Formats: sequence, C-alpha cells, structure tokens
Amino acid sequence: MTMRLLPAAAGSGVVFRRTDLDNFEIPATGRNVAKVSYATSLMRQGVLISTTEHLLSALIGMGIDNVIVEIDNLELPILDGSALPYVEAILAVGIRQQRRRRETIRVLQPLEVREGEKFIGVYPGSGYRISYTIEFPAPIGVQKTCIDLATETYGSEIAAARTFGYKADERKLRDMGLIRGASTENAIVLGANGPENGPLRFPDEYVRHKVLDLIGDLALAGRRLEGHVVAVRAGHAMHTALVARLMKDRSAWELAHVPVEAPAESQPEADSGYSEAALAGA
Repeated sequence: MTMRLLPAAAGSGVVFRRTDLDNFEIPATGRNVAKVSYATSLMRQGVLISTTEHLLSALIGMGIDNVIVEIDNLELPILDGSALPYVEAILAVGIRQQRRRRETIRVLQPLEVREGEKFIGVYPGSGYRISYTIEFPAPIGVQKTCIDLATETYGSEIAAARTFGYKADERKLRDMGLIRGASTENAIVLGANGPENGPLRFPDEYVRHKVLDLIGDLALAGRRLEGHVVAVRAGHAMHTALVARLMKDRSAWELAHVPVEAPAESQPEADSGYSEAALAGA
C-alpha cells in the first residue's frame, strides 16, 4: 500500500484520491461519512476510504488546510496507532502559507447530541477547547482531560497518544472483521493487570487518544472549530453525529476569520494565523 500527501491549492480542503480507482476523489466532509464503528469511513458514489481520523487529526492539529491524500487502498495505514508519524512527516516537509484568509467555524449557539449516558456538545467560546471524559472497565476506569488547541502544542500533547483495546475482546472483534491489522506494534493492548506492551507515553494516554480521534472526526466539518467541545463517553459515531448537527443547523455558527498572530519559524506546528496553509512540497 502506498500513500502520499501532496500540496493543494488554497480553498481545496482535504481530498482523498484513490489512485487505484482512476484517481477518484472523496472530499473529507461530513456529507461523505459512510459508516462509523471502531473507525470513521467516508464514501462517495460507492467508493470507500476508511480509518481517516488519525490523519485528519494531524492535519487540523498542525494547521494544514489544503492537501491531496493519494492512496491506492481503501484503508489508511494505522502506523503506530497514533498521529505522531503524520506529524513528523509534515514537519520534515514543512508548511507553506497560502494567499487566502483562513476561515473557522465560530459556534454561536449550543448544540448537543445525547445517547443514554453518552454525550457530546459544542458551545460558544474563544479558541478551540476540548473537554473529554472517558469511562472504561479496569484497568482504565475514568479519565478526564481538557486542552486548548489555540495555546497547547498538538505535536507534543496529543499526537503521540495511541489507540487501545482489550485483549479479552480480540477474538470477538476479529470474528466481526475488525482490527485485522491490530498488533502490539500499533495499539495499546490491555490485559487484566494493565498494558501488555507498556510503558504508556502519557499517564492519561487513553483519554488523550480519544481527543485525537475527536479532532479528526470534527475535521469533517470542513474547517477548524472556534468554541468549546464537551464529550462524555462519546466515540466516532457521536463525534460525526455532532458534525451532522452542525451542518444541518446553519444558524448555530458562522464563518469567521480569527485574529491569531502568525507563528514564529521556530514553532512550525503552531496555528498559522490568518492564512490557509498547505504542505511545502511533495
């Protein structure tokens, strides 16, 4: 399987291009969400692209607005189970500012999605703040975190958090056709006494990975959010349901240009201010 990230013109957004299917293109937008279970998939005219959340998370976190993702397979590589390899590749190539003002989705009214004890909502607020609470069986239990992507560094605080799963669930999931490529090389495997392939990269790596997933799923709104997202025991399905609510209720948000100071050259992963950004080279 081969995947390449290519610079794209200002205003293009993120577009997946299936090179094995005559370069068929699938824009990374909420209207193309196909199915969501243990990962997020997009589909257009019957053509599928799966497991998009880690790459989309890295692009939002690194301030990349426009990119073409060429891939000759229906599923993106899991790599090490985090977004860190994408971040490292972006930094190795560099980020180029473009001659187009960056637009964000500024939340004006609260929007919420509830399903039993699961909940996700977005509220007006400055910056892009995320509060996430997870609750899983032992040894994870309850974990909480709150980050602000306008002030914290995605590359050091979120990108390295890996996906995780329970050893006891492995057979059931494989019988369902899921996690076929999962291994201790690309996921935290949890046994009765804790991770079987530790140590953890962060004490709260599990909830940080859920934030990573959320950032990637909300990228399907087409632009970075300006507001406060609160999630409790949510997951991919609820993340994308919130995107659908946002797109449906146009009165709840507006397109805005956020007055953010452009980053210093020594901080390439910071938000790039007024201008849209693309990769510096192929």
